[in-house]
Amino acid sequence: MDNSSIISIVSFIIVILFLLLGVFLLSVKSSKKLSNQLLASFLIITAVDISVFFYHNFIEFPPSIEMLRIQISSFKDPLLFLYILSVIYSDFRLKPKHLLLLLPWVISILILIPNFFLASKNNQFLFLSNYSESFEGQFISVMNRIVEIIFIIAEIYYLLRYRKLLLENYTSKDAFYYYRWLKQLIIFILIGQALTFIKGVIRDSGDFDVNYVNIFRIILLSFGLFFSFWLVFKALISPKLFRGVTVNLRLSKEMAMHNSGDESEYNEQIQNLESYMVKEEPFLEPSLTVKSLSEKIDIPHRELSILINQELGQHFFDFINKYRIEKAMSILKDPSKKKHTILETLYEVGFNSKSSFNTAFKKHTGKTPTAYRKHP
Repeated sequence: MDNSSIISIVSFIIVILFLLLGVFLLSVKSSKKLSNQLLASFLIITAVDISVFFYHNFIEFPPSIEMLRIQISSFKDPLLFLYILSVIYSDFRLKPKHLLLLLPWVISILILIPNFFLASKNNQFLFLSNYSESFEGQFISVMNRIVEIIFIIAEIYYLLRYRKLLLENYTSKDAFYYYRWLKQLIIFILIGQALTFIKGVIRDSGDFDVNYVNIFRIILLSFGLFFSFWLVFKALISPKLFRGVTVNLRLSKEMAMHNSGDESEYNEQIQNLESYMVKEEPFLEPSLTVKSLSEKIDIPHRELSILINQELGQHFFDFINKYRIEKAMSILKDPSKKKHTILETLYEVGFNSKSSFNTAFKKHTGKTPTAYRKHP
């Protein structure tokens, strides 16, 4: 079996998997319907893009349709970006301003109108055969690369911002499920884009061996096949997901810029907060958030977030875990509670995961829970 046959078979499998997963996402009932629609659209357009490796064996499109198939790949970056926003923000909605994300595609079509879409059919075939060498093709290629980099930077920015929002407002490990999923997804996409870029450099170099390009295509498509199975696996085993943060939730640093509280007021609030934490032990609640704590202690959500994340210089996540670990330490060194297992202890103090408890405990004490119990 030659390289071209391998490329056709692997790309065909990827396209079928992407289309099936896309249909599944569009049909499954979910509270995050928009997210599923955006991811399904991304997968379907990616499938259309990859179909270039085999579809000509079954059907021949008119040149204008083929050009539109090439240009539709410009939709992938905006769709992935919007998908990430829809996952992060639970009340995210598509707005007219989001149409601006399609501006590169509009520019591409406008550039192609004079010398392609208005040309005769024979000239369109000739244009397509030399598309990558044409001024229009090179301009669109450079523009798409720049746009791709901008979207990657934006995606990483929002992912890091999302992580910080979670640390400042939540303590439950379940809250970080979507963050881990998005981080893994972006890593996969970055690897795929890097491989595509290298393949393009090899292909566009003046003197290249077709076999080398085909071998690299096989590597790229094999990665795509692995990515396809990973997506299917995620879709099948996905547990109950955290719904995301609200779209108007802001970082404490941003809120502090517009806050007029004085130092004496903050010191009094800190004393009240620390007293409440010791007496009432709200940290024993596994799903405690800044919002729920603010309601318990009767301090506005905004002020409490600034108080903990800015004035105390800690993320809410670490602030609550400090009290949980101190409670766990007192249990572990209590002779009357020697029969308490580590698992019972972590649940008792508000953790819901052994791995997160061990990580937090070692960060706070420098020892594992077991080692601390032996030598407090």
